[in-house]
Amino acid sequence: MYDAIILAGGANNKSLSKVNPQPYEALIEIAGRPMVSFVADALAASSHVNRIFVVGPAKELANCQFPGNTTVLEGGRTILETISIGMEALGHKDKVLIATADIPLLTQAAVDDFLAQCSKVNADLYYPVVAKDINNRQYPDSKRTYVRLKEGTFTGGNIFLVNPQIVPQCMSVAEKIIDNRKNPWKLACIMGWTFLFQFVIGLLSLKGAESRVSEILGITGAVIQSSYPELGIDVDKESDLELVRTTVAAVGPKLRI
Repeated sequence: MYDAIILAGGANNKSLSKVNPQPYEALIEIAGRPMVSFVADALAASSHVNRIFVVGPAKELANCQFPGNTTVLEGGRTILETISIGMEALGHKDKVLIATADIPLLTQAAVDDFLAQCSKVNADLYYPVVAKDINNRQYPDSKRTYVRLKEGTFTGGNIFLVNPQIVPQCMSVAEKIIDNRKNPWKLACIMGWTFLFQFVIGLLSLKGAESRVSEILGITGAVIQSSYPELGIDVDKESDLELVRTTVAAVGPKLRI
């Protein structure tokens, strides 16, 4: 089993603040509940998840209803600082599941499938991708950022499996990668000119991307192809919020898990 960390400290951006006054994205309401609670419920429903640490604005998060195995911690100033706080609370060096608070369509099935695939590969960092055709087939109204690779066109997920021991050595580079994760061009520039050239002409493969990330960070990385778009449908803009609210209203918040 794995412990899980939910990153819940992100401020409500300009786009979403126009339609929702909550100061933090994690607290934006969907079907009368804060968005982060959907993520916590999906993780808690998985038989592979043990404890859950929600790291963010502790005072505000204390008013949310979470599963019984959840602990709320005060977050840091950056994503990586918040991750480090969660890592320190673990009390062990085993691999930990990290998820952002803005993927409320996450399901137990998506979590279970991701972790099952991770168990077949020995790596320090596991990152999911979802093919564009799968995403469009299940959520045709979803507007995602895609990257064209040799094997097809993919979008990234917002859940990761991480070896805590690699975090200190990866902090500075990882922060740049995280900050530019939705800008394929800037991300490619960080990765080097050969990487950029292969990316531009469409010859970059999933294995090539995996190897380059591993080389830059000094770790072993693994790209996991998932058939669950829910791993990557994050709420960053008004259209995302509308999509999530419509989906939850159609199937019900409990039936999805």
